[in-house]
Amino acid sequence: MSDVENSSLAECASRIGYAFQNPSLLRQALIHRSWQAENSDPLTNERFEFLGDAVLGWVIADVALHRLADMPEGKLTDLRRSVVNMHALADIARQLGIGEFLLLGKGEDAAGGRDKSSILADALEALIGAVYLDGGAPAAYEMVKRLLADSVEEAIPHLEMFDAKTRLQELCARLSIGIPTYEVEGEGPDHERVFTAVLYVDGRAYGSGNGRTKKAAEQIAAVGAYDALVEQHNA
Repeated sequence: MSDVENSSLAECASRIGYAFQNPSLLRQALIHRSWQAENSDPLTNERFEFLGDAVLGWVIADVALHRLADMPEGKLTDLRRSVVNMHALADIARQLGIGEFLLLGKGEDAAGGRDKSSILADALEALIGAVYLDGGAPAAYEMVKRLLADSVEEAIPHLEMFDAKTRLQELCARLSIGIPTYEVEGEGPDHERVFTAVLYVDGRAYGSGNGRTKKAAEQIAAVGAYDALVEQHNA
């Protein structure tokens, strides 16, 4: 690897807070399949992503069990689902600036691939997988716990809301009033970003909510919209 590439990898390692014994694992975690296609590289980050997804689920499940000892299984599942999803993981990757280190094909890069939620979420999972391979389970556990601690703590107070979007969609179907849609905007620097969601049904705004993630904002908006529709339709 060139000095420039080594410097870039070192900066990426610093961002995620882990010093690799084998930097080639870090490099592979950043290789998108579009890069492989254009550069005849035999490697991509897809196998690391598969591993990282499993490690991520394990760590969050373990943290939830110990953090919420009396919580029923269904709510623990809701907590994990709210933290381990594409949008939440992509937001963390953006805060870390992972996009600038990705190895993308020219076409994908030109198409804005460095800020695509799916690519960023996959890359974060691949990085977790690379840390697991390099430093073992303890290193991966500490990385996930550190990176997602704020997301877990933010999610806990809203556990009762995690099924709000589903309940709202079922209500709208029962009332035959259309499908809920959300408009979400984010404000502030990456490390303190706040999202605002406005919920519409049949073109009319029924609820809004603020949160540190898009999902949290949408859930809060769904709670308000549900209550408003129930009152309006005497449902």
